[in-house]
Amino acid sequence: MSPLEAVSRQEGAEDPVVRLSGVSKRYGGAYALNSVDFEVFPGEIHAILGENGAGKSTLVKIISGATPHDQGTLWLNGEERVFSAPAQAADAGVEMVYQESSLVESMTVAQNLFLGREKVFNRLSGLNILARELLESHNFHIRPEHAVSSLGAAQKQMVEIARAVHRKAKLVILDEPTSAVTPEERLQLFMSMQRLKRDGVGVIFISHNIEEALTEADRITVLRDGELQGTLLKEDFRRDKVISMMVGRDVEYARRPAGREADPDPVLEVEDVTLIPLVRNMSFSAHAGEIVGIAGLVGAGRSEVAMIIAGITKRRRLRGGKVRFRGREVRYRTPRQARRDGIVYITEDRKVSGFFSHLTIFENIYLGHLCGSKWLPPFYSPRERRSIGQRFVDRFSVRSLQPQLANLVEISGGNQQKVVLAKGLTRKPVVAIIDEPTRGVDVGSIEEIHEMIRDLADDGVAVVVISSYLPEIRALSDRILVARQGHVVAEFDPLEADEERLMFAAVH
Repeated sequence: MSPLEAVSRQEGAEDPVVRLSGVSKRYGGAYALNSVDFEVFPGEIHAILGENGAGKSTLVKIISGATPHDQGTLWLNGEERVFSAPAQAADAGVEMVYQESSLVESMTVAQNLFLGREKVFNRLSGLNILARELLESHNFHIRPEHAVSSLGAAQKQMVEIARAVHRKAKLVILDEPTSAVTPEERLQLFMSMQRLKRDGVGVIFISHNIEEALTEADRITVLRDGELQGTLLKEDFRRDKVISMMVGRDVEYARRPAGREADPDPVLEVEDVTLIPLVRNMSFSAHAGEIVGIAGLVGAGRSEVAMIIAGITKRRRLRGGKVRFRGREVRYRTPRQARRDGIVYITEDRKVSGFFSHLTIFENIYLGHLCGSKWLPPFYSPRERRSIGQRFVDRFSVRSLQPQLANLVEISGGNQQKVVLAKGLTRKPVVAIIDEPTRGVDVGSIEEIHEMIRDLADDGVAVVVISSYLPEIRALSDRILVARQGHVVAEFDPLEADEERLMFAAVH
């Protein structure tokens, strides 16, 4: 008996909210989905896991009406449906909460909640009262009169969940809802999912965090290369089994045996760097040939000090601290100055500041190569672009059918992250500061990115890794620093530090 049949019989007479049978989708000659069966019951949280490019986004886009399927059948509430637009799916009770907000930034929270479902005559005060009641019923502490542009990522997702409830959604799809939120906001989102479950709403939950799926989901469906690998019931959840289904092999955040010897003299020294209110007397150093991991909670000042070092953010002239590179004090006016010196900062937010989404993979990599040159060439060379682009696509294992033609938005998140790394590392840096290197990346690509970072240190580069994921920090680092409230509060040997000690230092 298949897992789907087992659950169907276990649920008894209750019909699934959505059911897909033999659904396929092709792009060109390649299958994004190949004959996939999938279903979600009322009051069920169903997680979809898989590597980047496994077909997760294609599957939920078919359900939400954003993409038509080529073969197979889709039933919604027992009725066969073919959606040609997301509005049709929404009218049928399917609401999609995207990783990037779909709210209108210039409008208030209340206006967004009722957008498209307004009465003929509306009073703003009346909308605010209704919005406040709706938000408070879900324990969302958000002011309805505030502009959406003033909200954080998690609050925007809460507004979209509240909007789905107002529209009486029967199925809510959450695409990577916890990829850029604090631990407190993550807990709030999980409470919202459980509230939807209690109200009888079916929930599809896409995440790269396996632990979240194991904890929150009632069932887990795993996709690999567009094909269904299986659906697990709650009693069958095991981390090693899920990972093996996702990547076809066992993957662990294992430390490489010690073998590197760092240069005794620091190549980067940060002394009492201050930028109130986020950075307060931050001090640390990095040596050639070592990986320094900086752990801490969101808002601890880690990314901000990295951007100060790289010339993206300006610290104050008086009592702003010092940054020394190879023994001399530096203060960069632009990131290109730092890049030419050999300091590279790879951003945590690839979609906002990591790449040009309207350019191809080769063009993004080539522009990164030009940024690090001492002098810009008088003419743009298509031949050099192709040569450099192909070399780094091969080196960083970027998977795309046509990298010379494909835009960055057309490839998976893990491959986007590899392009961002390649773009920053076309020229060997002296110092590489890599912020959240595997955020939103599948477990198979994580292993490859970790190996790239270790290779940099083996090649004599001073590497600073900023990560909120403690197993990653422990696996990569030669030294671990913990930041809290804008300054470094503790230093650990990775062989002696466990996650409990690191978290205690980050919080207390």
